Amino acid sequence: MSQTDVKSTGSGDQTLLPGMVRQATMGPMGAAARDHHNTINLEGADENDSGIGVCGWILTGLSWVLVLATMPFSFFVCFKVVQEYERAVIFRLGRLLQGGSRGPGIFFILPCIESYSKVDLRTSVFDVPPQEVLTKDSVTVSVDAVVYYRVSNATVSVANVENAHHSTRLLAQTTLRNMLGTKNLHEILGDRESISSDMQGVLDDATENWGIKVERVEIKDVRLPVQLQRAMAAEAEAAREARAKVIAAEGEQKSSRALKEAAEVLSLAPAALQLRYLQTLNTISAEKNSTIIFPLPIDFLQHFMGNNRE
Repeated sequence: MSQTDVKSTGSGDQTLLPGMVRQATMGPMGAAARDHHNTINLEGADENDSGIGVCGWILTGLSWVLVLATMPFSFFVCFKVVQEYERAVIFRLGRLLQGGSRGPGIFFILPCIESYSKVDLRTSVFDVPPQEVLTKDSVTVSVDAVVYYRVSNATVSVANVENAHHSTRLLAQTTLRNMLGTKNLHEILGDRESISSDMQGVLDDATENWGIKVERVEIKDVRLPVQLQRAMAAEAEAAREARAKVIAAEGEQKSSRALKEAAEVLSLAPAALQLRYLQTLNTISAEKNSTIIFPLPIDFLQHFMGNNRE
């Protein structure tokens, strides 16, 4: 295999830098553990300085001579330390060293011919700025979200993309607009969890080749235009008033039926009307004992009215 050949045993092939081969994908936990223990196998990486050419051998020898000649002062330049949450990706003469990233702890680099990049493995938070989105039902809304992601493979994040963090953030903004553009307004307002889950899956699949793991996506706020808010408020108020009128009408209907049934019962038992009258007097006397009510039967008045007609 030449130095520019690429071999991959993961979910898909990808093009890497010359002399570098993509490692097999073993899932998020496997990639993180493999990167933590520095067991990344890159067949095209520099192994025992093989394949670096005559110039590479000469520069490497001169670098070692320089280190030995300036001891112990060279140790301050050659020994580097990375924190527990960091990894160092080392390049020698532009080629990735065997073993992938280094750290945490202390490691050794040769001056002039080796360079390294520090990669932070902690979870990063990106606050997606408000995005103007045109929904499927032609409503313009402003939506902002928050994305939680981390570097799952330090070597791939340095070798496969120029700026993994910046690329992930731009992709998050674009994905948010694209996904919400296929949803109706009521779906955006009432189904945020499903949209967040779908967006996380899309971002995670897209950033896997960049060594990025998207852990969580949350939609923070959905802001509607003022005119639309007023229209929705008026619609909701009208709907509530309509329901209130329907409920009141149903109550009147039920009460009228109950009164009709009560009248039928009283008509069958005239003494029941007298008892109801006494109960009413008892209730009135308990609250307003100064009030005197004298019932006058209607039939009695009709008798006198009939005599006047004669």
